[in-house]
Amino acid sequence: MRRPAGTTWRRLAVIAVTAVCVGYAPIAMTELWPYAHPGAPAFGEWILAHVVSPRYVADALATRIGPYRHSLVPMIVHSVLGGVLMLLGPAQVLTAVRGRVRLHRALGVLFAVTVYASMAAAGLYLARTAPEDAFSGAAFWIVLATILVGTVMSVTFGVLAAVGHHPDLHQRWMLLCYGFLLTAPLLRFEWGGLPLFLPGLSMAEINQLATMHLGSVVAFGALIASRSLDPRKTVAGMSGSWAPVPVLVLAHLAGAAALAWITHASLGHGAQGRRLLLAYLLPYAVTYAVMALRARRAGREGRLWAREEWRLHWLALCLAPVLSVGAAPLFERSLGLDGLTALAAGAAIGCGMTAFAATVAVSVRVMYAREVLKRAVPAAGSAARLSTPLL
Repeated sequence: MRRPAGTTWRRLAVIAVTAVCVGYAPIAMTELWPYAHPGAPAFGEWILAHVVSPRYVADALATRIGPYRHSLVPMIVHSVLGGVLMLLGPAQVLTAVRGRVRLHRALGVLFAVTVYASMAAAGLYLARTAPEDAFSGAAFWIVLATILVGTVMSVTFGVLAAVGHHPDLHQRWMLLCYGFLLTAPLLRFEWGGLPLFLPGLSMAEINQLATMHLGSVVAFGALIASRSLDPRKTVAGMSGSWAPVPVLVLAHLAGAAALAWITHASLGHGAQGRRLLLAYLLPYAVTYAVMALRARRAGREGRLWAREEWRLHWLALCLAPVLSVGAAPLFERSLGLDGLTALAAGAAIGCGMTAFAATVAVSVRVMYAREVLKRAVPAAGSAARLSTPLL
């Protein structure tokens, strides 16, 4: 019997993510060893030096000695626990798929505690490091802080959903949380891969390009995974849409205006501004196209819940540039950043933050539908009793 194409793709995706996570775990765990003991093995540095060049790696790490040694213990704790999380994530997926409920819950508790501990260590590092001292500049510090908050809030909402017996929402939040964690290995892929297409750029410059879209890419990946695991055509108690066509039209107009402003402002900053703009716009365009097509297809096929979820995330994506335009001057004035750095920081966090907001909207949508259903059942029972003739 031939396996459905969707099942094959899901299996391949799980295998690919598992391979990335297992392969990255030892890299994460050993990344800070050379700063504590010079000459200690660091697999990530060795790989990058052979893929790109030893000079490419040496130039980047030379600027990290001071900031990392200032917070070396929390950084080592963060990196080692990050490697543990890379292993726990695939284990959680496999135990869920195979129905190992008790093991899944036990590993889930360990996963949540490890996330909190790892993010606490990362928060200590960020608190001790001035934004301008972060690798590649203040924009990266802002992105790291945003991902940290998103990760902690996602795992918290995931735990609350599990305690409240909402497995569908628990699944969405934990996938989003793990997506934020996957920014670490994906960033390393870009450190090694982008120099093949953009030779001559330093790792710091490559890092700036990568941060323009990593948050949005992982949030989009979490959405794809959530949708592929949810076969429901509708959610009981749901009616209408929270993202009707007029609202989508207004969001498109606002988003288009904001994108025009971001484009104009970026082009005014020379070659670096153009590179950052391209790194932002290409993933944005792909994400937009997929969301639009999936929402339309779900509507044509009568899968109302899938259409609603795609629409809510599509709406959030349209509003992401609006948030970025508002954030850029705020960063510029409050942190004293130059125009390009503030613009890059605003653009880099926009899609990830609105994707998080869309997941909140999806969760509230489901909870509201269930509350409507709960209230409808007693009302129907009361009506039935009133219509029963007295004997």
